[in-house]
Amino acid sequence: MANQKLRIAVVGAGPAGFFAIADLLKKSELVERVDLFDRLPTPYGLVRNGVAPDHQSIKSIAGKYAKDAEGGGARFRLFGNVEIGRDLSVEELRARYHAVIFSHGAQDNRRMGVPGEELSGVHPASIFVAWYNGQPDCAEASYQLDTERAVVVGTGNVAVDVARILLKPAEDLAKTDISDRALADLRRDRIREVVMLGRQSQAHAAYTPAELEELTEIPGVDLVISPEDRRLDPVSEEALAKGTLEPRVRKNLAIVAAKAKTEPTPGNKVIRLRFFSSPVAVLGTEKVEGFRIGENELQLGPNGKSRPVPTGRTEEISCGLVFRSIGYKVAPLAGLPYDDKTASVPHDKGQVLEAPGGRKVPGVFVAGWAKRGPTGVIGTNKPDASETVATLLQEHAAGALPAPSAGQDPADVAALLESRQVQFVGYSDWKLLDQLEVESGKQEGRPRRKFTDLPSMFKAIGDNKLGSLPHDRLIGSGQVGAVGAGRR
Repeated sequence: MANQKLRIAVVGAGPAGFFAIADLLKKSELVERVDLFDRLPTPYGLVRNGVAPDHQSIKSIAGKYAKDAEGGGARFRLFGNVEIGRDLSVEELRARYHAVIFSHGAQDNRRMGVPGEELSGVHPASIFVAWYNGQPDCAEASYQLDTERAVVVGTGNVAVDVARILLKPAEDLAKTDISDRALADLRRDRIREVVMLGRQSQAHAAYTPAELEELTEIPGVDLVISPEDRRLDPVSEEALAKGTLEPRVRKNLAIVAAKAKTEPTPGNKVIRLRFFSSPVAVLGTEKVEGFRIGENELQLGPNGKSRPVPTGRTEEISCGLVFRSIGYKVAPLAGLPYDDKTASVPHDKGQVLEAPGGRKVPGVFVAGWAKRGPTGVIGTNKPDASETVATLLQEHAAGALPAPSAGQDPADVAALLESRQVQFVGYSDWKLLDQLEVESGKQEGRPRRKFTDLPSMFKAIGDNKLGSLPHDRLIGSGQVGAVGAGRR
């Protein structure tokens, strides 16, 4: 077994998946083929659908992913628009590959757990982000942008992105790859103030200095933090005095001191950062009409860290829109072990375990958020994926990877999907869509204009087929668009 070349499946075409693929394809003497599966027809995960459209420099990493994949030639295939657990089961994958790496990310959103959270106008921030990025699942979402104030619960980079996109001038967004529908809706929005809430002090905010500083640079918008909200908790005060405060936090404090205002400029729009604040209730009958905020004080916990404790004092503010941005969690996947406590897949250096601390699951591995939980930035996935690939190759060297029990023909997976009338998107299909998006964007001085729905994607592929690459195949059922459009 250790002398046999490997066929490996990777589930999830985001950063963790592509970093794993890059490492695997370098091992040409060991790896025969890597097949990449994603439930969306387009690759790159959050790089395409999560990074804000005005952050094109970050999105450019997709070029590296493409180069790594294409460097594998005939050894790499993409199966887009294929959802594991629906179109193929985990067991079917395991039967056809020596190893499967799950890097499917975190799709569920954590909830606030307060009354009124079900009212119209309360949204997960991640869905809003996917909407303005044109992700097909969310492209037709609708938002009540005719209100003057919105509340964002959370102080991470996603929360910052939401606040910035809501207030950034539409003419600036029009130069990006934001979805056409989102751009049209944002041109009409009436929002003049976005309130961001953090439970603890500003030293505990999760945003990065670069993201925070962007909030001070939006034309016609003031970043406002009151003197009361600039207070630090005793632990952070002591760390600051000793010079042991985390560099990221020190930079954030310096930006606030130098560039944030205590009161808004008359006539300007406002992003107001409020700390020591927790959600208590969303107010309204059928839709959001206001938000009740509870005041916190920070007390020293048994672990030596500050923790927020409600004072009992509350405040109500009017608003018509609420976004919760308090984290993600990995959803369980049938056939894959799951740890409820960590909301992730139990593993040992990327090797999936039957349960935390339990036995290894032969040939099954995990990377990215599914492995470590929703933490880190894009670059965090590189060492994470490398660790998983190293573990996989160690298992191979030890003869511990099971041989495929079915599907010895490399075309087997494609044939199985076709037999189920699953219209998958191959890599050459994606390159065609990519080319069409870029060409369309150039006409308007934009990096690209995205396809945002499955029917238009499949129609474009059917109308513009350029022929298959030797190592890839285009959709071949003769029903382009029909099945793809009906499955979602």
